[in-house]
Amino acid sequence: MAARTPLKKVPIHLQSAQSRMLIKGGRVINDDQSFYADIYLEDGIIKQLGTNLVVPGGARVIDARGKLVIPGGIDASTHFFRSWNNTSPVDDFYSGTKAALAGGTTMIIDCVLPERGQSLLEAYNQWRDVADVKACCDYGLHVCITWWSDKVAEEVEILAKERGVNSFHVFMAYKDQYMLKDVELHSIFKLCKQLGAIVTVHAENGSLIAEKEKELFERGITGPEGHLMSHSEEAEAEAVYRAIMLASLTNAPVYITKVMSRISADVISESRRAGKVVFGEALSAALAVDGSNYFDKSWRHAAAHVSSPPLRADPSLASYLTDLLANGDLQVTSSDNCTFNADQKAVGLGDFRKIPKGFNGVEDRMSIVWEKGVASGKMDACRFVAVTSTLAAKIFNLYPKKGRIAVGSDADLILWDPGH
Repeated sequence: MAARTPLKKVPIHLQSAQSRMLIKGGRVINDDQSFYADIYLEDGIIKQLGTNLVVPGGARVIDARGKLVIPGGIDASTHFFRSWNNTSPVDDFYSGTKAALAGGTTMIIDCVLPERGQSLLEAYNQWRDVADVKACCDYGLHVCITWWSDKVAEEVEILAKERGVNSFHVFMAYKDQYMLKDVELHSIFKLCKQLGAIVTVHAENGSLIAEKEKELFERGITGPEGHLMSHSEEAEAEAVYRAIMLASLTNAPVYITKVMSRISADVISESRRAGKVVFGEALSAALAVDGSNYFDKSWRHAAAHVSSPPLRADPSLASYLTDLLANGDLQVTSSDNCTFNADQKAVGLGDFRKIPKGFNGVEDRMSIVWEKGVASGKMDACRFVAVTSTLAAKIFNLYPKKGRIAVGSDADLILWDPGH
């Protein structure tokens, strides 16, 4: 075995100087206020915030005049390891988190997806083994509950109490694969309420969708348009309502992922006004493109947009979802980044039911929300920070270490040029 190259030892005073940074003259944006201030950070932590700061020598100085200084984005839904039907996405924890950082996102929350019957702890350890080596930014993990038993309940408790997992994802879709029964969902809400964890829900009526898929395929509809036609807005809205009802029976909060229809968004808005503790997530893709792409003459182009729930054909939906993010009826924007290349998508050539579901967006999410929200005049910079970072940090128990610029918070800072 070849001898290892000895590590270079850096004098302790130089190590300290390398970790010091002073950001001067920027406009600091939090979700509830904005102000001009200098920020001194050391060892990845914000140490001072204000004007006329007295800082140690040797700090690197960054001129932020004319720029916004915002908390790093938090993408609350990514898939960088293993996803639909045990398929590996093109973006892994290295390339995916590298792209996240390039777009202003400094933390992602990935989804651990055990196969039906697999130990949740085993799957969690698989994700950790890969992510710990490859991730370029901070990350957290949702753990999907894809089946239910006493053993699974025990593992959920271990994950919450000993591994720090505080969010568990369930499916009301994917019949005969990941879909859970209502009585199982009720048990999960009850347990997570006791553990202080939150349940995130993929809300679509899987039984109705499976029946419609079968019907359309038998009628000869095999292309990507069949995906949109089989996943109706009503099937999404019904499941959203049912998820909120099941959660409310146990006085548990619920987080609805991937809100992709006007009527589903309205169900969430009305439930919040009725006092239900429900949070809604919009995808950056849904703010930028629509379901007309499923009817494109190019099969590859159409298949590239296949996701679940699907993008909707309504061209006004993107603006409507942006309005709800701006007024507080929806709380979080995520990318749900789950990228498959053309060859992987081609598995579904001739049968839309087999097309791997997912698209990209982790790098573009922040820019899309800025363009559709702030540049359009629908939200201010503080609300932009709220829906791209702060509210996710609060919901998933990361705040105020994440999602906030304050003394003691992590120095996950982005210099944002509002002119570009």
